[in-house]
Amino acid sequence: MKINAIETVRIPPFENLLWIRIETDEGVTGLGESSKAPQTVETYIHEWCAPRLIGTDPLRIPERRASLEAYLGWGAAGVETRAASAVDIALWDIVGKAQGRPVADALGGRARDEIRTYNTCAGSGYMRKAIGQRSSNYALDMTGDYEDLDAFLNRADELAHSLLEEGVTGMKIWPFDTAAERTGGRDISPEELARALEPFEKIRGAVGDRMDIMVEFHSLWSLPMAKRLARILAEYDTYWHEDPFRLDNPADVADYAAHCESWVCVSETLSSIHHFREMLATGAVGVAMFDLGWCGGFTDAKKIATLAEAWKVPCAPHDCTGPVGYAAGSQLAMHIPNALIMESVRAFYKGWYNDLVTGLPIVKNGMLSIPEAPGHGVELLPDVLKRDGVMVRRST
Repeated sequence: MKINAIETVRIPPFENLLWIRIETDEGVTGLGESSKAPQTVETYIHEWCAPRLIGTDPLRIPERRASLEAYLGWGAAGVETRAASAVDIALWDIVGKAQGRPVADALGGRARDEIRTYNTCAGSGYMRKAIGQRSSNYALDMTGDYEDLDAFLNRADELAHSLLEEGVTGMKIWPFDTAAERTGGRDISPEELARALEPFEKIRGAVGDRMDIMVEFHSLWSLPMAKRLARILAEYDTYWHEDPFRLDNPADVADYAAHCESWVCVSETLSSIHHFREMLATGAVGVAMFDLGWCGGFTDAKKIATLAEAWKVPCAPHDCTGPVGYAAGSQLAMHIPNALIMESVRAFYKGWYNDLVTGLPIVKNGMLSIPEAPGHGVELLPDVLKRDGVMVRRST
């Protein structure tokens, strides 16, 4: 089997997403995905990756990945890593299809058939525009059945009941972001603090301890303010604190953990086993989180999970991007023994994901499972490439 073509696909209005299709001479096609700066990633794929991949064996993934390593750009979740991640996901999709098995089995077998999932409380248009991770990209003007971001900001008690009715017992919220944006993460006013704490008060008042609350900080805070917020949140018995500040210094994580009674979740923004090794060595990491579209695909995520296992730390794959990343994280969660929980966004998997793909993971009674289709299971709908405005670039 040889790779004979690589296509990239961008689909408006999904400004942050890029799909890659790797075609082979035996008719097997693998689908990968990347998010953030998709036009830049697309250019890198065609200028750097395609010449090193076309004509080679897609089943020899370690060799393919080594061929993509550049002298620069390998140490962070930048364009090079996001491109390699999309390629890796597509290559493992080909391996699974060639073997006639889901990727979870092709990786070496399953540790489980289902896993608990929590709901990231985004709305249907969350972070769709290419303007960055900011509150102006919340898309609070959208209407629909699952506008969970507006709900957690204003009706968190009702939202908690709604999720529990579906069997979902964990929810992730981020009510501190606007205050962090206003002050550069250095301070929060009494009024802003009271407003940010309302969702926690409503959830605990409505459903007690039946709902786990994951707190997302989006790396926005200074270390002193992050420690203050951790102390304030202690009374709400939060499940984990995710990325309270930019995690570029392991000593800061250890310092923060000393002030935080919840697990410290580290981090969707890290991209290599080397970064995770330094973080895990602090002994302060409660949960290792990685995004397969940002950390190097299945290949690197599995290595990170094994490293975390050596430190007896559970893993929680990240998903708040696109349907292929969701499927890839779910496949890995079935395989790695130290998977704790899988992230889902019901506004996405019950909404716009279905306008683009088939073969999504299955969520039922708060548990997630994967389809038995070969590969990671997800395929673009047949008409997607024919839709108005779709941008396809091809290298052969």
